[in-house]
Amino acid sequence: MITVFGSINMDLIANTAELPKPGETVAGSSFATAAGGKGANQALAARRAGSSVKMAGAVGSDTFAEPALALLKEAGTDLSSVATAKEPTGTALILVGGTGENMIAVIPGANGTITTDDAVKAVGSMTAGDVLMLQLEIPASAVEAALGAAREKGVTTILNTAPFTADAARLAALADIVVANETEFDAIIGGNTATSDARIEALRQRHTAGKQTFVVTLGGDGVIAIRDGEILTAKGLKIEPVDTVGAGDTFCGYLAASLDQGLTFADALRRAAVAGSLACLERGAQPSIPLAAAVDREI
Repeated sequence: MITVFGSINMDLIANTAELPKPGETVAGSSFATAAGGKGANQALAARRAGSSVKMAGAVGSDTFAEPALALLKEAGTDLSSVATAKEPTGTALILVGGTGENMIAVIPGANGTITTDDAVKAVGSMTAGDVLMLQLEIPASAVEAALGAAREKGVTTILNTAPFTADAARLAALADIVVANETEFDAIIGGNTATSDARIEALRQRHTAGKQTFVVTLGGDGVIAIRDGEILTAKGLKIEPVDTVGAGDTFCGYLAASLDQGLTFADALRRAAVAGSLACLERGAQPSIPLAAAVDREI
């Protein structure tokens, strides 16, 4: 069983030929809305990967609340731990350029109202061997409380250090498995891993110090990880990306689900990398998350 404790948003997505520079106005080619939020995205990915998933978080009482939860509900996600807050549902303003790269501004809304009490409740019904997945779009105090409560119960924790915040490095030290991109990993270790050798050495040093599993996503170059002293790598698919929004969340959800389903860590990395690649072939965060059958055909 996987519990995802995190954000729930509505994404407002505009497509442009090129991303604007500071102070620049560019013409857009299309606009759409889609359910999002890193927590909700990862929950849907884990559910589409075939695991039982509970989403814990908050939405507002506004018109965005229902569509923000629609795909999670349709997929059969347990939404009993989603609260209704006085603040509006969180939103993300997303610009997607012609190459698929993106710029995102997130307004927390209801996500910012989540408390340490909510964290304790989210972990309360979990048992040893369950998986708790977290990100950093809810208050750091709530993330820290959830990590502590999970450790006391023997629950496996996965922290995705995105979006990177001032608390990310401190919170990363409390998780069993940390998923970070290259930039986030460098910020966590306070160094520069511009080369493969430097990254491997940094992974070994961090692993020796804390015995944690670290996973570093490398975009089109795949993923590298260290677990139980072993360096592991995996590649995704060779693709021409349409939209990279949600690819990282798809990776995280599939990684959690694959581990929940008993795959080896190496096989879980490969499956998650393939899923992340497929998510780049469709627009939007949640609409682009592939079903397990599509992913497993490519492995």
